Amino acid sequence: MQSLKDFLYTIADDNLILGHRNSEWTGLGPVLEEDIAFSSMAQDKVGLAYQLYQLLHTDMGEGHPDKVAFNRTETQFKCCHLVEYPIGEYDFSLVRHFLFDHAAFARFDMLTKSAYPALAQLSVKVRGELKYHVLHADTWMKKLGKGTEESKARMQTALNEAFPLAMGIFEPVDMEQELIQHGYFEGEAVLKERWLASIAPVIEAAGLKLPEIVHDKTSYGGRKGYHTEYLAPLLKEMTEVFSIDPEAEW
Repeated sequence: MQSLKDFLYTIADDNLILGHRNSEWTGLGPVLEEDIAFSSMAQDKVGLAYQLYQLLHTDMGEGHPDKVAFNRTETQFKCCHLVEYPIGEYDFSLVRHFLFDHAAFARFDMLTKSAYPALAQLSVKVRGELKYHVLHADTWMKKLGKGTEESKARMQTALNEAFPLAMGIFEPVDMEQELIQHGYFEGEAVLKERWLASIAPVIEAAGLKLPEIVHDKTSYGGRKGYHTEYLAPLLKEMTEVFSIDPEAEW
């Protein structure tokens, strides 16, 4: 089913690209603990991407995970725009982590009930891992939101920047209704409502303001292969070693 295949690619590509972005904090974290935390979460995301690519390979006849991850062109990726942006300062990366992982936790919680057994089984495991990602994000949102005047201002600015981009997480794949009818997924609209209900109390507890929700499509396009200016150079860097000899065995 093409809609299910596209759906798996969106989740896998989101995690692969954000995993790569988060890995860029290795050695650069503001404190040693955060250096380790972002590196660990990056590893989790790349590992999850691999498992989803593996489902696509074994169940749907797609290429081997390594080839799928490193041998596709920019327009073949289905990641949302939010994950493509450079890491920026720590405030932006932290807010992106907060917004994305709350959505990811809600998504995989929903997918534990998926009619696709392999995805449901994977989701049970992933939901447990994401619980700690969300806890980490919530802790730092509150700590910095209620820190100094500067930290609060920076977090609010980062939230104002990242929140509109996060709307692209919920861009549906073509023929999403097919996924809903078969019981594979309840739909991006349901996920978005759960996400908003999840992040709003944390933002309030952090002393920050939830930005206005603008119901436009400016953050859409990623699911259809239209990306920001940041994805192509990221892919070039990410595939640099693989491209030297795609047939090499490591």
